[in-house]
Amino acid sequence: AFLIFLSLLITQLLAQLNPSPSVANEIQVGVILDMGSWVGKTVHSCITMAISDFYVLNSHYKTRIVLQTRDSQGEPLRALSAVLDLLENIKVQAVIGPETSLEAKFLAVVGDKAKVPILCFTTSASFSTEYPYFLQVAQDETTQFKGIAAVVESFKWRNIILIYEDTDNGREAVPYLVDLFQEKDIHVAYKSAISPLAIDNQILEELHKIMTMQTTTIIVHVSPSLASRLFLHVKRLGLMSECYAWIITDKTMNLLHFMDSSVIESMQGALGFNSYIPSSNELYNFTLRWRRKFHSEEPNYMEVMELNVFGVWAYDAIWALARAVERTIVKIPQIREDNTSRLNLMDLANIGVSKSGSILLSEISQIRFKGLSGEFQLMNGKPISKPFEIVNVIGHKGERRVGFWTLKDGITREMYPSVQKKYPSSHSGTLEAIIWPGGSTTTPKGWVMPMSGKKLRIGVPFRPGFKEFVNMDVDPQTNATTVTGFCIDVFKAAIDALQHKIPYEFIPLSSLVQANGTPGTANDTMHQINLLIAFLMDQNIDAIVGDLTITFERSLHFDFTSPYTDSGVGTLARVLENKNMWIFLKPLDSDLWLTSAGFFILTGFVVWVIEHPINEEFQGPPAQQIGTAFWFSFSTLVFAHKEKLLSNLSRFIVIVWVFVVLILTSSYTATLASMLTVQQIQLASKGNYIGYQSGSFVRGQIVNNLNFKGLKQFSSPEEYANALSIGNKNGGVVAIIDEIPYIKLFLAKYPVGYAMIASESTTNGFGFVFQKGSPLVPEMSRAILKLREEGKLMKIEKAWLKSQSSFMSKDSVTSPNILNVDSFSGLFLISGTSSALALFIFLIRLLLKKWYANNYRIMLYIMNFLNGFSHF
Repeated sequence: AFLIFLSLLITQLLAQLNPSPSVANEIQVGVILDMGSWVGKTVHSCITMAISDFYVLNSHYKTRIVLQTRDSQGEPLRALSAVLDLLENIKVQAVIGPETSLEAKFLAVVGDKAKVPILCFTTSASFSTEYPYFLQVAQDETTQFKGIAAVVESFKWRNIILIYEDTDNGREAVPYLVDLFQEKDIHVAYKSAISPLAIDNQILEELHKIMTMQTTTIIVHVSPSLASRLFLHVKRLGLMSECYAWIITDKTMNLLHFMDSSVIESMQGALGFNSYIPSSNELYNFTLRWRRKFHSEEPNYMEVMELNVFGVWAYDAIWALARAVERTIVKIPQIREDNTSRLNLMDLANIGVSKSGSILLSEISQIRFKGLSGEFQLMNGKPISKPFEIVNVIGHKGERRVGFWTLKDGITREMYPSVQKKYPSSHSGTLEAIIWPGGSTTTPKGWVMPMSGKKLRIGVPFRPGFKEFVNMDVDPQTNATTVTGFCIDVFKAAIDALQHKIPYEFIPLSSLVQANGTPGTANDTMHQINLLIAFLMDQNIDAIVGDLTITFERSLHFDFTSPYTDSGVGTLARVLENKNMWIFLKPLDSDLWLTSAGFFILTGFVVWVIEHPINEEFQGPPAQQIGTAFWFSFSTLVFAHKEKLLSNLSRFIVIVWVFVVLILTSSYTATLASMLTVQQIQLASKGNYIGYQSGSFVRGQIVNNLNFKGLKQFSSPEEYANALSIGNKNGGVVAIIDEIPYIKLFLAKYPVGYAMIASESTTNGFGFVFQKGSPLVPEMSRAILKLREEGKLMKIEKAWLKSQSSFMSKDSVTSPNILNVDSFSGLFLISGTSSALALFIFLIRLLLKKWYANNYRIMLYIMNFLNGFSHF
């Protein structure tokens, strides 16, 4: 530190010996801060030090920034009055400050009107886009929000509560946060707006609301003053306990060291985001000098506080402004402007426009250097994205770093990770160990049952026709209602499989109707569902358990668990026996019958041609030869041929043909068997009636997708059976379309004579319904999946649906496919080719044999003739 001080002293002496140009161009710059606040005092001292340090190192510059400081006292109107005074009387070319978003907004409007750059410390995302002359030197808070969303996602928390300050800045931040969470499928269960002027009772009222909620992951985006009051109450109410996770934005965390020790104690275990300032020798030396300066200027402060990020940002901003001013003077030699007009708060429309403001703005935007805060560069009026450090509020010092977050690398343990270590890897691999509220090292699961001690209220529908799903028995003596059924048993098994015990109670729909004085009756199925949904929406109940189908429209308003039944819609029909005496001819079409007969004859003929000259069994009178040929050929159908074959060619033909016969007979047998066992059920498109369950949404699917004469509704399995039994012509129906779980129940009661002949996956099955954002949904969904994998879900289903259901595939709606020539064209081609080849070889051999015989006699005559000449 002494060496630095000595170097600065030498530099000043050299500057006096070699003075800068005789006349320096003084550039007036306004400073509007709350000089009574700790941030205002820090920023002002850092600004004055920045000017001094800059011109000591750049004594050759032709410009000198002259500060004109105004105290806004944290009041927006004072800030507005101050900036008008600076523009009118001082002719400032730029303004630095203030800290609050409302003051900044007033200055942004005036600065944009006067074309004067405003360098501000607000973190609001909208100012720099609305007002081109408004420059943010602080990190944009939307970047931080992305990091918070990434942390929440990494811990697999699906629901959060957002506490924000009820100011313009706080309200503007909410849409950004909500959108970011929605992109990651994270639900904002509750948004709590607290005014900075709220009294303790109002803060307590909001905290009591949070105590009654299941969500325990809470994001806090408030000012340090409000945070100090808020967390003291949080601690007293027991909300800073093991099951809770608190995440605090840098709006509070940047000034954590300046908070009272009791406030820091009440925040123990929370996670926070800090604007990261990289360590460097320059920052260390500057901090030492700043402490000495601040202590000399503020002797009343017995304890020297830490340097905050606002002071570091202000220091770099002054260096950037000083460089930009020097560049501007080259382009416009005379920056100072005269304006004799008198301005007041009621005459803002007549604000003069700076001639050099646009050039100065352009030069500031082009400045790039490495400052105390790291790389300094403004893009579109905002600093380039910089890292945030993730800290754990623990101990008396206030915080312990557990990781970093950047736009490029996501969540990391180190600032510059050498290997992967970036999100979306699990949090355990990217963040250091965290001490959570209550001193726990176990990550909170993000939800807990409300501390009010109330039981989970489960609304239950009742369908008299399908009691196996949900049934209610009322004790006539005690008037107590007992709820049973398949849906009830699945819910009990799933909730018992959770790692924690959750008290619950089943509330029949009739009790809800009576308690809430709802008009109308609850007998109709659809009316029951609508009533339960209304009760759930009004939060009279917490969930619905019953035969309720998962639909897209319902999922927009409520959350469903994973389905615990088969999905889809099926067609139920009666099985009728087929009494056709000629059914044995139907497996093959006429062309295939004729083709098969033709090949039987062809094969017998070819074998006879080959065997006739050498085999006595194929010789004799013509009638006998014809009978033998046909007998041999058709006996291969049952592999009963006894004739002995002497030629290898005929044996080759028979081998191929027996293979063809084997395939043909097997296919025929299979097709005939299916025709005899799988009965024909054909639903004509016109002239038939179709049934459906009363109150079911399936009716809409039938109307939209099918074309039948009429629809009839039924409300019980007994009515289904009766309608199908009497048939379409006697007032019944030809088929009933319903969801698969109901069809399975019907087939359990009526296993003989009925079958589900078709199904389509057009529905999503039954699921338990909870309020939107309920943390129980993922827990129950995992429990259902576990029940399914362990086979417990199937056991519950068999207990209520005892008989094996009779199902037929969708293809069984029409007759089994009749075999045709195309199905066996390849086999016939092989058989025909082999027969033709064998016959061709046989004929060639026969011709060669005769040719050799004739040639032998000629050669013998010639030899005898030649031998005769030898005697002469």
